[in-house]
Amino acid sequence: MTQYTRMSWQGQRLWTGRGRRLASEGLRRALEHTLGVSNQQVPLDDGTLERSGRVDVDGLDGSISYDTVYAVIQHERLDFNHPVPGRKAKYLEDPMLSERDVMLRLLAVSLRRWLRG
Repeated sequence: MTQYTRMSWQGQRLWTGRGRRLASEGLRRALEHTLGVSNQQVPLDDGTLERSGRVDVDGLDGSISYDTVYAVIQHERLDFNHPVPGRKAKYLEDPMLSERDVMLRLLAVSLRRWLRG
């Protein structure tokens, strides 16, 4: 289920402290956005799975995860019944794919403003 996006930066300016910080902030915004979309699709019983969702960012590495013993099972089992409308399996994979363009725009906002200035 792991989704990766690899980006290649051109130019040393982006590797400075400020460029890396802005890129990291953009990454956090992009992942937080995707977590929000994912939380609208996560199977819902008592809300434990939804509440366990989190974003972790360390520099230019980031992840979205759900921390329950059944998170992977709920994500992968397409045969499970999800009675609440809009709640389903593939609750993280689908938003990672559908929100790709939004994530890339969120990543670029601060950097673009900084590079223009």
